[in-house]
Order: sequence, then structure tokens, then C-alpha cells
Amino acid sequence: MKKILLVIASLLVSFAAVAKPGDALKSMPVQDGGRIKPYDSFSKEMLEIIYGKTKFEGRNATEIVLTWMKEMLEIIYGKTKFEGRNATEIVLTWMLSPQAWEGKKIFEVRNHQVLKALNLPNDQRYFTGAELFAGDRFTLLRQELQAKRETKEKLDPYFQALQRLENQFFIFQEIAAGRMMKVAPPKEGDAWIAVADLPEPLQEKFLDVTKAFVTHLGAIASEGDLSASGKALDEAVVKFEEVAKAENPSLYTVGGKIAAEVHYNDFHPFRWAYIFYFLAFTVLLLVWTLSKESLMKVAWVLIAIGFALNTYGFGLRMYIMDRAPVSNMYETVIWVSWGTVLFAAVLEFIYKYRLILMAGTLVGAFGLVIADFAPAVLDPTLQPLEPVLRSNYWLTIHVMTITISYAAFFLAFGLGDIGLIYYLRGEEKFQPQIKAITMSIYRAMQIGVAFLAPGIILGGIWADYSWGRFWGWDPKETWALIALLGYLAVLHARYAGMLKHFGMVVTAIITFSLVIMAWYGVNFVLGAGLHSYGFGAGGVEYVSAFVAAHILLVIYVGVVRQGKGKKVTK
Repeated sequence: MKKILLVIASLLVSFAAVAKPGDALKSMPVQDGGRIKPYDSFSKEMLEIIYGKTKFEGRNATEIVLTWMKEMLEIIYGKTKFEGRNATEIVLTWMLSPQAWEGKKIFEVRNHQVLKALNLPNDQRYFTGAELFAGDRFTLLRQELQAKRETKEKLDPYFQALQRLENQFFIFQEIAAGRMMKVAPPKEGDAWIAVADLPEPLQEKFLDVTKAFVTHLGAIASEGDLSASGKALDEAVVKFEEVAKAENPSLYTVGGKIAAEVHYNDFHPFRWAYIFYFLAFTVLLLVWTLSKESLMKVAWVLIAIGFALNTYGFGLRMYIMDRAPVSNMYETVIWVSWGTVLFAAVLEFIYKYRLILMAGTLVGAFGLVIADFAPAVLDPTLQPLEPVLRSNYWLTIHVMTITISYAAFFLAFGLGDIGLIYYLRGEEKFQPQIKAITMSIYRAMQIGVAFLAPGIILGGIWADYSWGRFWGWDPKETWALIALLGYLAVLHARYAGMLKHFGMVVTAIITFSLVIMAWYGVNFVLGAGLHSYGFGAGGVEYVSAFVAAHILLVIYVGVVRQGKGKKVTK
């Protein structure tokens, strides 16, 4: 055990991002999206919008990236050797040498309807600016989009894709013109000054930054010693920051939350959390299949580390944004994953069924993986709160209460899946495990109801505070109530003896569809009501497939069970 802990400790030490020469550019403050953020976050967000990724990396992108960067370096440095780089380097080259990107397939378009409207091939994902924006078709599509906006209707996936394409066009043009990146505070007012509008003293210092940046790119391309060029870039950034801060010291801060956000971007705490959750699940799987009880201590250690990393990620987001991290779909997903592991650990500590922890770690890791790999649907960026959410007290009390109930229901769902596996393996043979799963599902549902009911009541108080009425049958309110009534019906049916073990396993899976509708469907499918701050788009086909697959699994197990002539388990 000590050796395992030492290995884990050494891994955790290696997690911390070590500052490298040239990293000062990442921490340079930029005003964007209603807040001050590091250039690191700004560049990642811009690259995500245009290219669909936050970094040029991996062998599968090497050929494309090398082509782009070779030509860009040939123009601004005279050399062509380069590897795929971070967003902090890529985005700045858009402004320094936009002509280097002409004719390069950098703009991502996925929607087939949009591609058809532009007469572009459906089997292609990346396009040049000329292919997308040069002809009259793009202008006509923008007019179509504007007409749709004027109707005030929710945009369907086609118009959402058009809106993203329009945003890509605008952002690239504005960055290339130096109008998008606002790097210095004004002497008066709050709106920062863009690169194109910098006064002469700041222009000179920023020019020094760009010169040092190009030199550093050359050092990277030639695979030489980066310490000298990186140090020169860091010094140029620091000097620019000093001059910029002198313009308005009260608006310009370096370090503190800026440094914390750069660390958050580099560290990826939620990614490390699900890695440890998966490791814990693997160990628990060995305990389950091979009866290796001696591995339980290892599993608990891995879960504790994953949970600590999950909590640390929350702490960083709270510190950076001065609010509870549950203001959008991405944050609620990672919050629900955190709660699922917590509830699983508590129930496991009480009942020691082993299966509870296995379900909790698997579901928790699944939620974090979805959040990490679907940035186009679940926006991970740190954004200021919508005005209606700026009462931190009610945000914390209501939203965190109602969404943590989803964690308990998600745990019950995961236990239901394991229960179906046992029914397929043999109902009579695994009676003890099935009974343990049923009891765990019942307890998880009780915990969920204990949070969901007060969450709805507190939501009424918040609605009165924000909108002047306690209840208005808003879609979000209605579906939250439907989910509560659904789970109450299951609990009462179980208490009255109407639902046996198989019934509990099935309802744990089916009833979670109500949570999916209240949690995801209202915001991403219906898109109606006063909870517009939570609206989003994308992922409908995947969520629908997820729900349909589980319904089919339930039907399949039920048919197999009936075919074997099994009676309902007592």
C-alpha cells in the first residue's frame, strides 16, 4: 500500500504545470466576454469556435498543421520547420500574418444542411475562408439567419450551425484586423483598448512582444534552445503589462485569478478526476469478479484522489469566478458527477455492498468524460453570470440543491444497469447481489427525492425573487415536478409492495428519463420558458440514442427473463 501511495503521490506532483520560457504570454490579461481573462483562455476559446479544438496536436492532425505552420513561418520568419502548437501561439499568428492562413482549411463546419446550402461536400469537415465566405451564398445565408432571428423563435440545428459559421467569420476577421483582442485598459471608462487602437507607447511595447514572439517561434521551428527566446518573450510581455497597468491600475491586475485560470487550463483537474475514477472502477471490477477483497483499500485511495481532484476543480472555478460553479449545463454535469461519487461512498460506507461504489465511480467518470469530450454541446468556458443568476445566495441554495438530486438518481440508474446484468447472468444464482442492488436503488432514490423536493420549493422562492411569482408552469418547473412525482410514485409503490426487485431495477432506469428531460431536454430540446440562460444546442441524437438503448435493454432483459419462466423475485 505504501508503494502505491508513493507512486500516486509522484504522479500528482507531475500533474502541476511547470512554467516554461515564453509562458508569460499565456497570463497576459485580455478583456473579452464581459470579464478579464488570461490570453491563454481567450486564445483557446477563439480556436475552439473556429477550428473545433483548443490545440493543434496528435498525429492525425500533423499533416494539416505542418502545412499551415510551414507557410506561416515562411512568411513571417523565413523558415518552414514547425510542429503543431498551442492556441496561445496559433491565434496570435492570425493577427500577425493573416495572409499566411489564406487558402488553409481552418474553419470547421459539421452541419450537412449548411454544407449543402453552400454547395460543399458532406464528407469534408474543414474548409478555407474562400470556400465558405467568398461567394454570394454565404451572404444569402446570413440574410436568412437574420430573418429567422427577427421571428424570436428558437433556432433549430440548421440555423444554429449558420450562427456558428457567421461567428467564425466575424471572429477571424476581427482578430486578423487587431480589433478582437483588447489588451489594455483605458484611462477612463471600462471598455479596454484593442491592439489596433493602442496609443503609441503601448503600440511600441506590444510590437516588442510580437517581435519576441516571432523569434521564439523561430527557435521552436529550428528545435534550438528555447530558454533565451522564451526569456526574451517573457520580459517583453512583462514590460508591456507594466505600461498597460500604468494606464489604469485599478482595472489591470496580473497574477492572482489570472494565474489561477492559466493553472486551471493547464492542469485539467476534472480530466485527472475521471482517470482516477476509472482506475478505481477497474480495481472494484477485480474485487467484484475475482473476490479480491484486499484491493478495496486501493480502490478507496483512488476514489479519494479522484474526488479530491474533482473538488479542487470546483474550488478553482469558484475562486476564479466568485460564484458557485453550477450556472450552465457543463458545470451541472461535473457537479452531478461529484455528487454521484459522494453518495456512492456514503452508501458504501453504511452498507458495504461493493456494487454501490462500482456504480458510483463508473457513472461519475462517465459524466466527466462527457463534459470533457463534448465542448461544442457543454461549454466549459468560464463565463460571467446572466443577470437573473447574480443572486449568489439563491443560485447556491436552489440550483445546487436541485441538481445534486440528479446525482442520486444517476447513481440509482447506474445500479439499475448492474442489476440488469445480474438478471442476465442468472436471477436465482445472484439473489443476494440483486437484493443488495434493490436496497441501494431504493436508498439512492430516497436521497434524490430528499433534495429534489426542497429544491423545487426553493426554486419557487427564487422565482418570486427574480420574476415576481412563485410558480408559473414554466417548462423547467413543470418537468422538475414531473420527475419528483415519478420518483415518489416508485418509492410509494415499493413501500406498498407493488414493486419487487425487478420492478425497482427497471424503474431506476426508466424513471431517469424524466430527469434527463428536466435536466437536458427542456434546455436543449424545448428551448422555451424563462430559464433561457440555460438554453443550449447539440447532442440530441446522442442523448436520444442513450435513452433508447436503455429502454431496449430493459425490454430485452424482460423478454429473456419471461422466456426462462422466472417469477418476480420476492
